[in-house]
Amino acid sequence: MSRSGMTQRCWEHDYCAPCFYMITVVTEPRRDCLGTLQTTAGRDATVALSVMGEVVRDVWRRASAVYSEVEACECVVMPDHFHGVLWVKKRLARPMGHIVKAFKRVSEQESRRRGLLLPKNPAAGAAAGTEPAGAASGLWQSGFQDSILLRRGQLKAMVHYIADNPRRLAVKRANPALFTVIANTQVAPGTRCPAIGNRFLLQHPLKRQIQISRRISPYELAERREALLYAARHGAVLVSPCISQGEKTIARAALEADLPLIVILANGFAPHYKPAGRYFDACAAGRLLMLAPFAYRRRRQTITREQCQALNTWARKIEEPNWMA
Repeated sequence: MSRSGMTQRCWEHDYCAPCFYMITVVTEPRRDCLGTLQTTAGRDATVALSVMGEVVRDVWRRASAVYSEVEACECVVMPDHFHGVLWVKKRLARPMGHIVKAFKRVSEQESRRRGLLLPKNPAAGAAAGTEPAGAASGLWQSGFQDSILLRRGQLKAMVHYIADNPRRLAVKRANPALFTVIANTQVAPGTRCPAIGNRFLLQHPLKRQIQISRRISPYELAERREALLYAARHGAVLVSPCISQGEKTIARAALEADLPLIVILANGFAPHYKPAGRYFDACAAGRLLMLAPFAYRRRRQTITREQCQALNTWARKIEEPNWMA
C-alpha cells in the first residue's frame, strides 16, 4: 500500500503520467447500500440506484470539472462497489491516487451531509460500542484497485465489462454454487486445491489433456486442435494449465465452441475472485472448472519451469480415467 492509499498493480508504473485506468472501490463492509439489482422477464439486469448511489455517481461525473487534467469516463454503480474509467489526459502534479481519494472523501462527506451516514464520532475507537448496532460510520473500504489500460483493445474491453456488470451480478446470484470458491476440493488422489466452477467435470470418465510444445509447427498445432475439439464434441472434458500459446489457442477454441474445460491456474484466486470474459459465461453455463494449486500472488510473476512441470503433472493426474469412481 502506498502513501496515497493505492492498491497498486504495477509498482514500476508512473501514476502521474497520462494513461487510462479502471478504478474499483468497495463499500465498507461490502454493504448493498448503493442500489438494488433488478431483473426483468427478458433477463435484462439493471441497478436501481439508492440516494447514496446517486451521490456517488454525481461526484464521479463532477471530477472532470474539478481536475482539468483528467476525464471521468464510463462508470457503473453496483450495490456494494463502484467501477469507473479514469483518463489522465495531462501529466499530474501528484499521483492519480490522490484524485481517487478525493472522490471517495467527497462522496462520503455528501452522504453524511444528507443524513445517509452517521456523523463521524470524535471518540470512535476510544471505547467499544459507541456506535448503534448495525450503524455504518464510513462509506468506503480503505484503498482501491486500479487496472492500467495500456494494450490495444483494453479500453474497449473494460468499457464493455463495466456495462455488463449488472448482468454478471444477476448471473452470479442465480448460480451461487458455480461462483463460490471451494477451498479444499479433491481433484485427484491425494491432491486438493481451491476450485471454482462445475466440480462435476472432475467426475467425467473421459478427459483429454491439452499439452502443446512451444516448438510445434502450425500444421501440427492445427491437427492437435482438431483432434482435441473432436474429442470434446464427442463427450471428453479438456484439461490444461494453458501455458503455451498453442494450449491457450485450443482452450479458447473450446470456449468459443461451448465445450467443457478444466483450467489449472498458475496463480491463486484473489479475494472476491470471479472469472472474467469468456470464462464467466462458461462458468455460468456449467462448462468450466478452474483450479488454483498455488497461493495467490498480487504481483505478476513469470512462471518458472518447475511450476510448468507441476501444472502439467496436475493435468495428467486429473486426466486419469475414473479415479473418482
